[in-house]
Amino acid sequence: MSAQAQPSAQPTHAPAQSWHAGERSLQERAGVAGRMADVGRRVVRDYMPDQHREFFAQLPMVVLGAVAPDGRVWATLRAGQPGFLRSPDATTLDIAMAREPADPADAGMEDGSAIGLLGIDLLTRRRNRMNGTARRGAGGGGDGGGGGGGVLRIDVGQSFGNCPQYIQKRVFEFTRAPGASGRPAVPAAQHFTALDTRARALIGSADMFFVASYVDLEDGQRQVDVSHRGGKPGFVRIDADGGLTIPDFAGNLFFNTLGNFVLNPIAGLVFTDLRTGELLQLSGKAEVILDSPEIAAFQGAERLWRFLPEQIVRRDEALPLRWQPQADGASPNALMTGSWDEAAGRQRAAALANAWRPLRVARIVEESSVVRSLHLEPADGAGRVAHLAGQFLPIRVTLAGHAQPVMRTYTLSVSPADDRYRISVKREGTVSRHLHDNVKVGDVIEARAPSGHFTIDAAERRPAVLLAAGIGVTPMLAMLRQIVYEGLRTRRVRPTWFFHSARTLAERAFSKELAALAESAGGAVELVRLLSDPKDAARGKDYDVSGRIDIDTLRGRLPFDDYDFYLCGPTAFMQSLYDGLRALNVADARIHAEAFGASSVVRKRDAGWPATPAARPASRPVPVTFVQSGKEARWMPGGGSLLALAEQRGLTPAFGCRGGSCGSCSTRVLQGTVAYAEAPAFDVAHGEALICCAVPAAADADGIQAAVPLQLAL
Repeated sequence: MSAQAQPSAQPTHAPAQSWHAGERSLQERAGVAGRMADVGRRVVRDYMPDQHREFFAQLPMVVLGAVAPDGRVWATLRAGQPGFLRSPDATTLDIAMAREPADPADAGMEDGSAIGLLGIDLLTRRRNRMNGTARRGAGGGGDGGGGGGGVLRIDVGQSFGNCPQYIQKRVFEFTRAPGASGRPAVPAAQHFTALDTRARALIGSADMFFVASYVDLEDGQRQVDVSHRGGKPGFVRIDADGGLTIPDFAGNLFFNTLGNFVLNPIAGLVFTDLRTGELLQLSGKAEVILDSPEIAAFQGAERLWRFLPEQIVRRDEALPLRWQPQADGASPNALMTGSWDEAAGRQRAAALANAWRPLRVARIVEESSVVRSLHLEPADGAGRVAHLAGQFLPIRVTLAGHAQPVMRTYTLSVSPADDRYRISVKREGTVSRHLHDNVKVGDVIEARAPSGHFTIDAAERRPAVLLAAGIGVTPMLAMLRQIVYEGLRTRRVRPTWFFHSARTLAERAFSKELAALAESAGGAVELVRLLSDPKDAARGKDYDVSGRIDIDTLRGRLPFDDYDFYLCGPTAFMQSLYDGLRALNVADARIHAEAFGASSVVRKRDAGWPATPAARPASRPVPVTFVQSGKEARWMPGGGSLLALAEQRGLTPAFGCRGGSCGSCSTRVLQGTVAYAEAPAFDVAHGEALICCAVPAAADADGIQAAVPLQLAL
């Protein structure tokens, strides 16, 4: 224990109300209000624990937030030899530092002023927050000294720790004694109202900054907060109006800063050039953005906020510290986030979602003796349309001897966080053989936006059981990649069991990738490997269970719990597992199955499932008009689907599964009504039909009267 932080009798209570109305409103919006109320009672204190007091005493720098007499809030950095921060008791922190009139925050540090404080160690990524009230003329200072004399005492109002995310590791050195100038005279502060070229360059390359904010509470108390924001270099976007747009990443569930903005949209930002000691301080207006297409487009962003600077102060050599990045010291959390260029590309791609676009084959990987992966990237300059884990990609290729392109859909075997699309294709059928035998790196394949409803919520707390047989592993792999990515990003991996079944070791794909994902999840993912024909494979090394996935396998491996089950594989595999789970009283809503063409599950709905009267297929001939092509046809009972009828008339509508599960054939119905022998798995939009499995509907419930002529937008 350091000399600056002696043991003390500590209070044992938290403030009566941990969060104010602005913070609570955002917590409610994020669905964490109840959880944060409990967290607040446990971690927000009106004193500093001894570990915080010791931590502050070791720092060479502190971040402060203060409100000037004109109501503007400013963030600033002050430095001193370790020990310049000293805690004589658990409710008091002394900062040995001189007054700095050139610092716009200094005017808000008078006796009785509200202060926000952040202690941050860039080398260890530790950080602790505190706010309280300033006292002048108290305390004796620390042994580190701030140069020039003077002590600012802060009486603790609130004290709490922060998680170590989005911080680049750095080491420091002093270039001069704190309070002393490295030149005959420190350069004068520069004041301006708009960002100049130099300021734009500093902000545009920054991987961190600090932001101050404040609120005046109902009890008359002022509460100031100052916090760290970090990301990849360039995570702060400079907009055409000179404002800044900042993504808000996972981990900010206290909402101290943004909650302050809700009640008082005023902010103070400080950027620093870690190589020169320059501080760029900005004060202006802030705005929280909760609904915007840019949120979904920026990987890792959960909301955005904007800042419009009104006053700007540049202070050269303001800090006597220089910081150097550590090798391999980049924040893992920051590396999992996107960039503004990527976000712009995704938005351009979203505008092309309904068009066929060229994707270049960037890489080919033989995953097993029967599975090949194609890594695809846009070849038209636009970005990728963001997909959900488990969705499929409609593609079309022109085969030798075919005049028209042939369309198929293949599940994307990557998560939305991965930097490319990847389809993993089993050699079976004409198109898959073409993709295996003829496609090379550099070739172009046309594709439309990803689609499908077989997806997973990685943030759900209920454990997931992923059951994959054969090539059914592809959506499950995408789901597991998303579960692990989101779990590492948010520091909570959804508990997951992954049962992976294949016939032989040679045919099994993604063995190493799945093992690496399970290992990276820190015990939250359990991988069970099954081979129905082990041959020379070694049990324990190459596989865990001999045979196929069945109910006995699940009962022998899964602890008693409430699970969400996800099934993908051959029809018999999925139906058998579905029936077995239902026999064990697993709710139908807890069993999610990939429905693709013939591989669809016949479900047994739970009692109370809403029954929707379905239209009945017509029992008499129905005239059908394909309006856009100007062709007419006559559908006959038993004559097949509307897709088959269109093909008979020489049309080539898009389709994928021919089973009502992918939505690729969705077509507008201009007149009349359609019916389905079995309800399609894909949710059909109002006024549209999945023509691959739809037929004209009868005009009455009994299907006796003549049907209404049907018009389709084909």
